[in-house]
Amino acid sequence: MNAFVDSIAFPYALAGAIVVTTTLVCASVYATVSAREAPARLSLRQPEQAKPGWSGEFRTDSRLFVEGKVRCVDPATGYVIDELPVDVPTTIADKIAAAEGAQVAFAKSSWTTRRRLLRTMHRWLLDDMEGLARVACRDTGKTIVDAAFGELLTTAAKLQWTIANGERVLRAETRPGNILLAHKQCRVVHEPLGVVAACVSWNYPVHNMLGPVISALFAGNAVIVKCSEHVAWTSNHILARVRQCLAACDLSPELVQLVVCAPEHAEALTRDPRIAHITFIGSDVVGRRVAHAAADELTPTTLELGGKDPAVILPGTNIAFFTSMFLRACFQGMGQNCIGIERFIVSRGQQKALINAIQPRIEALQCGSFLDDTRFGRGGSGADVARVDCGAMITDARFDALEKLIADAVARGASLICGGRRLAHERWPKGCYFAPTILADVTADMPIAQEEVFGPIFLIMAYDTEAEAIAIANSTRFGLGASVFGPRRDRCRAVSRALKCGMVNINDFGVSYLNQALPFGGVKHSGYGRFAGPEGLLGMTRPKAVTEDRLFGVVQTSIPPAVDYPLDATRAWRFLAGLMRFAFGSGTERVTGITGLALASM
Repeated sequence: MNAFVDSIAFPYALAGAIVVTTTLVCASVYATVSAREAPARLSLRQPEQAKPGWSGEFRTDSRLFVEGKVRCVDPATGYVIDELPVDVPTTIADKIAAAEGAQVAFAKSSWTTRRRLLRTMHRWLLDDMEGLARVACRDTGKTIVDAAFGELLTTAAKLQWTIANGERVLRAETRPGNILLAHKQCRVVHEPLGVVAACVSWNYPVHNMLGPVISALFAGNAVIVKCSEHVAWTSNHILARVRQCLAACDLSPELVQLVVCAPEHAEALTRDPRIAHITFIGSDVVGRRVAHAAADELTPTTLELGGKDPAVILPGTNIAFFTSMFLRACFQGMGQNCIGIERFIVSRGQQKALINAIQPRIEALQCGSFLDDTRFGRGGSGADVARVDCGAMITDARFDALEKLIADAVARGASLICGGRRLAHERWPKGCYFAPTILADVTADMPIAQEEVFGPIFLIMAYDTEAEAIAIANSTRFGLGASVFGPRRDRCRAVSRALKCGMVNINDFGVSYLNQALPFGGVKHSGYGRFAGPEGLLGMTRPKAVTEDRLFGVVQTSIPPAVDYPLDATRAWRFLAGLMRFAFGSGTERVTGITGLALASM
């Protein structure tokens, strides 16, 4: 009996020991890997200009470039934040050379090293989130809420996704062959490009700087970011922090470079033959120039250009429920949002309900400086000077054009419900404010319905049939993002399939960008190529096909005598025809093929 019990107990005990041992080994390996990838912690200090209570000197003129420097101005207040040196062709060339030198060693770095770098950046983002939001607010005039949505959440999502999925996307993969290659192993390896460039827009300076850096570095590249001169201060701050992260991970800070230059010097970067790829985010006019400059060196480009995103609001939509989302979609960043909604296409029967829902709320919106008018900005002491719902626009350079577009629409039959003009702010007369605007009864033939506004204008277009709504949505030269709102999934999906755009959200707006597994980009004049997701990460690499013998040195390819030189045409053809039937035929064709191969081989 004891022997029987022992005979049963022993296998279970052995299995238990194996499980325990395996668990301990896995835990040890995990702990070792975790230690190797543990994020470094940075010593962080906010710049004075972003701290509560800071105030500066007001700008005295509208010049951006002054004596070899760029003047950094807070558009909400008119304060001069700083003056920073600008690049010229020689310094741009030097930065490309420095990046190129640093990338040679970094290209051989391990996934562990790259993940640790991204984990360090992720830790910095969480530790310094308030400081980063303040920096973005000071440089762009946006509110802290706009900074959190557009700068922090999106960047954290990109870091998290890349850390978790980057190796899976970029590691070498085995691809199946066919019967002719049964003795071969076929692989694709994704090699770093070298030095890549990103020319990015000003509307989200923290995210637009970090997004290209995250993808480029994880793929093994060095990266040069050309920022907008309007946000040189934020971009310079982010550069310093990223270089801190690199140094803390024992990597060269030269892997990331920042270019701030006058527009006439930008081609020193985009035409340089050492640049292996260019990502451009901005207007379609400038994007064409970048693509033209890159074409001379056959430099691949990804272009994310303008948008005129529609929201198709189907009959039966609960307008009251979605009102807050409509306001956020239009007024986030004062409309300076590439995937914000610029056209609200609503059934004619619900147009009045939409206006009634939004008008009192939009008329009540307060503009101001979040860092100077609210308790948060002033360090939590005292009362708010004013409620701040909306910040400033980056510059007043387009205010004339916006007012003309609105006046032209009214002349053509549109109804101006509120706003429609620049706003003279009582406390901040040097700030760049435009009144939140509602423009109804807009038709597709009006210029304001066709041109990218990039401003705080809630534009309403009415339709009678679903087909007409789709036609209005597709009527512009742009095709970046879109939204469909409605009570029925089948109708929302049908409309979304008919929209010509790169991204669509059903009963939401722009939320797809929070899922960094999804590609970001547009169609038509909104550009081509994608960043974010596997597509964006793979775009930072050069795919190389590699084939090798499966049983290396044992089974090797040789040229069959039937097709070897000198050729016997009849025999060679009999062999090749048999090979085709054997490899790619079906049923009896394969038998015929084997027979042909045998006869040709005699």
